[in-house]
Amino acid sequence: MTMRTRPLGTTGPQVSALGLGCMGMSALYGEADRAESLATLHAALEAGVTLLDTGDFYGMGHNEMLIGEALRAAPAARREQALVSVKFGALRGPDGSWLGYDGRPAAVKNFAAHSLQRLGVDHIDVYRIARLDPDVPIEETVGAIAELVEKGYVRHIGLSEVGARTIRRAAATAPISDLQIEYSLISRGIEDEILPTTRELGIGITAYGVLSRGLISGHFTADRQLGAGDFRVMSPRFQGDNLRHNLNLVEALRKIAEQKGVSVAQIAIAWVLSRGEDIVPLIGARRRDRLTEALGALDVTLEPADLAAIEEAVPAGAAAGDRYPAAQMAHLES
Repeated sequence: MTMRTRPLGTTGPQVSALGLGCMGMSALYGEADRAESLATLHAALEAGVTLLDTGDFYGMGHNEMLIGEALRAAPAARREQALVSVKFGALRGPDGSWLGYDGRPAAVKNFAAHSLQRLGVDHIDVYRIARLDPDVPIEETVGAIAELVEKGYVRHIGLSEVGARTIRRAAATAPISDLQIEYSLISRGIEDEILPTTRELGIGITAYGVLSRGLISGHFTADRQLGAGDFRVMSPRFQGDNLRHNLNLVEALRKIAEQKGVSVAQIAIAWVLSRGEDIVPLIGARRRDRLTEALGALDVTLEPADLAAIEEAVPAGAAAGDRYPAAQMAHLES
């Protein structure tokens, strides 16, 4: 396996063809093994993964401190190659409750100051608000990040889960490197309007949820018991008839993967990789074995016949259920 690179938009850096989404090491998917999380981070860096994605609200700062610890212990060459992408703005209560989003300029700078300290770095490579603050114009939020860029605290400005109109407004305010948004075989909503807009403007896509939170990994089963703190307990796609329908899609995909001699996860990640050089999939591995499997997708070549078979097995819009509960869907732009 050779780690290739891709541009993070026309204004962003070159990054590894796969990035590592670190959220699951701290939040939303049940207990994680700290030692294994650190070992996975080090293994990713050693394999040539350069893009590490986090949020300041993942475990209320835990995830940033975990990444900071991993970077301090990494060989100097690997540490210098690492690029950290940070989402901010989500407000949390002590009980873990979600309290909204804050994109005010003063809040942006306050969030950044805390992230720099927790990560133990002098700059953040890509900085973005996690969700649009409905009470603050995107121009004000992006303008505040642009000020951080001017002062050297941030290198590149990103966006997260916003629609085409907001993307255009943000790009008219300051150069935008990329949009982080969910994109997978069963989450293809960006293809209609958002992806054409980012391509027109030279903005890259950082695709999260490429395995739909494990749903299309080939490892999830209908009888799996999820802990109370696991996001998937409330996720519509993991409920009842929706889950049974979606796992049937996975079995159809498994037949194609077996014919290729690869795993379901690898073919699902390879499909996202095939969608364009401007798309960088984030893999959510929090164990070394899952990391190794995901990296194997880089060696999977999908021929036109393979892509046609995948489209037939899992056509656009085939998934049952929304990708978030209704309350969270209300914060997303289409």
